[in-house]
Amino acid sequence: MHTYRLVISCPDRVGIVAKVSNFLASHNGWITEASHHSDNLSGWFFMRHEIRADSLPFGIEVLREAFAPIAEEFSMDWRITDTAQKKRVVLMASRESHCLADLLHRWHSDELDCEIACVISNHDDLRSMVEWHGIPYYHVPVNPQDKEPAFAEVSRLVKHHDAEVVVLARYMQILPPELCSEYAHKVINIHHSFLPSFVGAKPYHQASMRGVKLIGATCHYVTEELDAGPIIEQDVVRVSHSDSIEDMVRFGRDVEKMVLARGLRYHLEDRVLVHGNKTVVF
Repeated sequence: MHTYRLVISCPDRVGIVAKVSNFLASHNGWITEASHHSDNLSGWFFMRHEIRADSLPFGIEVLREAFAPIAEEFSMDWRITDTAQKKRVVLMASRESHCLADLLHRWHSDELDCEIACVISNHDDLRSMVEWHGIPYYHVPVNPQDKEPAFAEVSRLVKHHDAEVVVLARYMQILPPELCSEYAHKVINIHHSFLPSFVGAKPYHQASMRGVKLIGATCHYVTEELDAGPIIEQDVVRVSHSDSIEDMVRFGRDVEKMVLARGLRYHLEDRVLVHGNKTVVF
């Protein structure tokens, strides 16, 4: 179904839901899904509505113009998106294929409503798999002694392909602060640990040394601080003292795939609202 998504966050007060609902009803807007959350600690309100596009007498640009005075009245941070316009996604990976292969399969099977513009990698190992799907593959090696030229090329490619979302599907390089800032809340990463535990490299080794009974994965937005951005989705799997590090890596890969796919889907469907370093996920 062709819908428009209205996503709002603003200071909480009486009358927000009524004002938005009355506005939509006055234009015969048919709401197919509505989600609200009032955060008592921050005093902030969050809302997501899906509206049938064919129920309105005008298109999205007129809808935005008509809604703008309400947004100003309530000091809203807001956006209206059109489900007919698929978001353009750039995937990045290194050598491990499980997350990338899973996303490509879901995209190929029409489970992810997006356009995959290209894949960027610092290795050439995954080229044949990507190109089988008819997707451009760019090998951008990263020199450990001088990473700036590589990330300048990454930035150029992301801009060239008009990317709205960048997904780090086990891309084992730390993005420079400038790139994180430029694409704030638009770069999604999968970390193979249940954050905030075991930040950084080799989290399964860290988990094994600590003797944990649960390992997990975390899908989050990338920020300048390593593995500390707003969390979108998490999941866990149980392990025991008899499991080796290799076992934990194998178990963890399944969790990583699921968590990253769910996190990307939530983002594509405009279900993630960021406030500070936290998220509301409808």
